[in-house]
Parts: sequence; structure tokens; C-alpha cells
Amino acid sequence: MKIAKISAATATTAALALGLAACGSSQPAETAAPAPAATGSAAASEAGPKYAGKTLSVWRLGNSNPAAAAYMEELNAEFTKQTGAQVKLEWIPWPTVNDKFASAATGTGGPDVTEIGNDQVPLWQSQDALSPVTDIAHAGEQAAIPQNLFGLETIDNEVYGMPWGAGARAVLYRADWFKELKIEVPKSWDELVAAAKKIQKEKGSDVDGFAFNGGSDANHLLGAFAWSEGGEYAVKEGDKWVGKLSDPAFAKGFATYTGLVQEGLSGKSRLTLNTVDIRKRFANDKVGMYLTAGWDLPGIEEDSKGKLKGDKLAFFPLPAKSGGEAPSFFGGNDIALWGSTQQAELGKEYIKLATSKTWADRYAKEGGLLPVYPDTLAALNEDPAQGPFARAFAKAKAFPADSNWTEANETKAVLQNAARAVIEGKKDAATALADANKELEEILNQ
Repeated sequence: MKIAKISAATATTAALALGLAACGSSQPAETAAPAPAATGSAAASEAGPKYAGKTLSVWRLGNSNPAAAAYMEELNAEFTKQTGAQVKLEWIPWPTVNDKFASAATGTGGPDVTEIGNDQVPLWQSQDALSPVTDIAHAGEQAAIPQNLFGLETIDNEVYGMPWGAGARAVLYRADWFKELKIEVPKSWDELVAAAKKIQKEKGSDVDGFAFNGGSDANHLLGAFAWSEGGEYAVKEGDKWVGKLSDPAFAKGFATYTGLVQEGLSGKSRLTLNTVDIRKRFANDKVGMYLTAGWDLPGIEEDSKGKLKGDKLAFFPLPAKSGGEAPSFFGGNDIALWGSTQQAELGKEYIKLATSKTWADRYAKEGGLLPVYPDTLAALNEDPAQGPFARAFAKAKAFPADSNWTEANETKAVLQNAARAVIEGKKDAATALADANKELEEILNQ
């Protein structure tokens, strides 16, 4: 058994599983009325007597809430009806997730099936903690899930997690300020820059018109800029990662990213703030716009002591400097088969049911996430609240699917350090990106 390289779960992944309100709404998620029982797979229906008396251990991440609890109760009841097996459900609080996973990966006490952040799949697969579910991904209803949603889950041609619900980012803005200052919602990068400058002019120089994210989740912002220019962080050539940070396309996106500070849209003294830090400044009237998602809304309402909620806040898709809407990182939650399970066949039946269209659509809707089935996602395009996220997610991209990406992104902060070096005048952009490219390759290929 390999020794796990543990890192804190990203804020993105953690927030996705909290079952917060749907993106763009500050109202709490309501427990939906029970949906008609899903038919599930024919194999599951026929397998009923075979699993009578069995118990399947399932982990959900985060803390339960009424909507999530109702969903799991109904899903598990349907599973028992179809298979005869019982489900032992355990909720794992976010602060203990990594410790629980590490303990289960190196010893005993793991689940049979677990919810898992999609960006954590490569890490735990590298520790032999996950078993492949490739056969589920390419058959039945699940075959309709777009292949680009399996970017982090597919390793050496095997699938190690099934997409369950998705998350994307858009620009959160002070709708009340826009109304007050007569600013139209930006549809281009130039319009966004003009809006940011007007906010700073009217609200004060200590206000970030569009906040620069240079913290642990900085690459969600940088990635959007780079991907919109056609750039990539690294690509796999054979069994080796080849960095692409020095390519002209990535460099263009990097210039837009550092330009947020160099052109004065965000303060130079705040180069290390992440989304959580920016959220707190936003709640205290110090930020006009920033890239995030709907899960920030409850925190903003709390941090502002109830002053910022409802129609004072809204979202729009991040415009690409080159035109159109920028891609988003496709965050989200998967459901996976644990590597040491002694009930792989039964576990796969659970995963088939949970990711069938009926139950996956409900998981997304009731958890404030985006659906992974294309027709359900497309139906949200014109929705005032969900539309910006649905459109961004439709062309979402992923970071390199390698277990060492977390080290490059969070522990070593390769791109964050490169950006700071440029902004602080310690390196020119070409040198900073060349140095970062070398470091990224060394980390991914170790």
C-alpha cells in the first residue's frame, strides 16, 4: 500500500457537498417532494434476492441537512427495494475527511462506496484507494454523461469515479452598486474592466473593482483566463507530463491574470488572498466583483450581518478577453468504489442507481449543483440564477489529472509564486513562466 500524500481538500470541493442553495439564490435549499422511484439498472432489479441480508457502507462528505438527508433516505430505500441490501450511511465532516481517507487507505475501516471531490480522485487512485468503475461509465443511462466530465476520473484508460453533481464559477457582483452607478452587466472583457474602474472611482481606492485571487484556489481564476485563450497547464505525452506554461496561449491568459493588479483593478497589497478571504472583503463593501459560485452566498450574508443578500447580489459569466465566455474549472462531486471493499459488485449496483438520470438530477438540484446529464443542464441555460453557471460549465476544463497536481497547486504554489514575481517586478513574465514550467514538470513527473 502506498503512503498517501495528504493535502487539505480544496474549498471548491468542500463547498460543493454542503447542500447549499442553488447557485445564484440566497434562499436555503428546500427538501424536494419524493420523486417517483427510479427504475435503476435491470441488473440491479434482477439481483435483489442475491444481496438480501447484505449491508453496504456508504460515506457522504460534509454535514447533513434536511434536503440531503431526505435524498439519501429515499435513495437508500430504493436501493434496498431493488437489491435487498441495507445501507449503513455515515456523514464525514469536512475537517476530518483527509484523515478518514488516509486511515482507510492505509488500514481498515473504509467504506464500500464514497462520495469524493472530483479533484481528489487522482490523489486517492494513486494510493490504490479506489477501484475502477469503467464498466458503469460506458453503459446504460450513464453513457450519456459527456466524456469531458471524466477528465479527472480517467487514469490509464480506467474510470475511478462517476460524476454525480457538478460545479462551475461565474462572476459574483454587487447588483445594488451596479444599479446605483448605472453600470450594465458586462458582456465583454473591456466592459468588465470599465465597470471595475467605475466602482473604484465611486467607492474608493481601497475597493477592488475585480478581485485578484492569488491564494490556494488561484488557478480557478488563472485557468479560466488561460483556457479561454486555448492554453493548457500540461499535457501527457506517453507516460510523461510536458508543461505548456510558456506557450503563447497560456502566456496571454497569464498576462490577463497579472494585469488585474498591474492595471489597478485589484490592490497590490492583497496578492495572497483566496476566495474565502475575498468573500469576507466583498461582504464588507471592499470588492465589487470576483469569481466564485453560489456556495459563497450564505457566508456573505453571515459576514455582512444580513445586509448583503437577495437582489443586492447576482452573477454573470466571466467574459474572455478574446471574446465570448471563459471556460470554468469543472468542480464537482463524484461517487466512487473504495479500493478495499469486499462488496465490489454490490457497490457498483449502488453507484449505478445513484448516478442514473433520476437520482443524479435530484442530487444536483437538491444540493445546489449542476446536473451532469446534458439535457437537464441545457434546460438551465436561460435560467436567471443557474444560467451563468450552466453556460460556463458547458465548456468546463480540468487541471492535469495527476496525483501530484495538489502539490503544485497548493503546497508549492507554482503559478501563484510566478504571478507574484511578475507583479512585484522580480521577474519578467517569460522568465517567470519558464521557471514555473520547469518546476511544474518536475512535480508532476516525480
